[in-house]
Amino acid sequence: MKRPSNELIYHGVIGGILAGLVVVLWFLVVDTLAGQPFLTPAALASALYHVPFEGPSFRLVAMYSVVHFGVFAVLGVCAAWVMVALDAAPRLLLGVFFGIVVQELLFYTGLFLSGLAPSGIIPWQHVIGANLVSGIVLMAYLHRASRAELPFGLASVKQHPLLNRGLMTGLVGAAAVAVWFFFLDVSAGAPFTTPVALGSALLFGASNADSIALNLGVVAAYTVVHVVAFAIAGVIFVMIAEGIERSPSFLLLAVLTAIVLDAVVVTGLALGAQWVLGTLGIWSVFVGNLLAVAAMGWYVWQTHPILQHRLRTQPLQVRV
Repeated sequence: MKRPSNELIYHGVIGGILAGLVVVLWFLVVDTLAGQPFLTPAALASALYHVPFEGPSFRLVAMYSVVHFGVFAVLGVCAAWVMVALDAAPRLLLGVFFGIVVQELLFYTGLFLSGLAPSGIIPWQHVIGANLVSGIVLMAYLHRASRAELPFGLASVKQHPLLNRGLMTGLVGAAAVAVWFFFLDVSAGAPFTTPVALGSALLFGASNADSIALNLGVVAAYTVVHVVAFAIAGVIFVMIAEGIERSPSFLLLAVLTAIVLDAVVVTGLALGAQWVLGTLGIWSVFVGNLLAVAAMGWYVWQTHPILQHRLRTQPLQVRV
């Protein structure tokens, strides 16, 4: 029994270090794009150790790195032990859960116990993004180390038809919006202005149009958020469409969902980046969302023949 225990610890430590390295690289990219490499680990070390902060230094980065990788090594061992104890195979969704629940909870609990204000150290958007990716990397390594027969990653999505169809639907909607705003930007003679403005505001806290500049890193970062958001919307869209297949009265719910989608997007921009609405124009956001809903609706219509049959042959009866 000693050998399996040693292997569990070994693979847990390696997986945890890999997950910790993902977080390091994430914030290195973020800090570099902001023109201040290693700012995040240095600021965290200064706050945790109560050392006067005069900018990033090798000493501060090294101090925080020791704690960072130590914590992630322990997390990796705990994750490996839980997988064995529950007799469960490491899966993609478990990685998502581990990243945005377990790691988030641990991080903010640590900040709270240290008497630090979370928003004053790292923007929450980057904490979620880094932890999400690192959680997936940890589970991917444990999956490989355990030689699990069940697939991991996109291959596992095929075992969940609803999720698979929803992701494809979301990608169609994301592409429609991206093409629309790319057309507007090119027409205005400023390609990629929209994703740069949205990415700078929502991910990097830019407060006005004068503080943004064309940066492909910001475009890439916002594109990831854009695709993830539409993937979630696509899953919801397909769930409602398949509800209509069972009962045409769900059509009212589909219409309400389209209205709510517009409201959520505009509200999100108003709360997180009010000045972007002035730059884009409310009408362009509305048309972009309308195109996304139309594109997703077309894709769902084409891939759901039962839905076509129900809506064409059965009278609509909305239940109140």
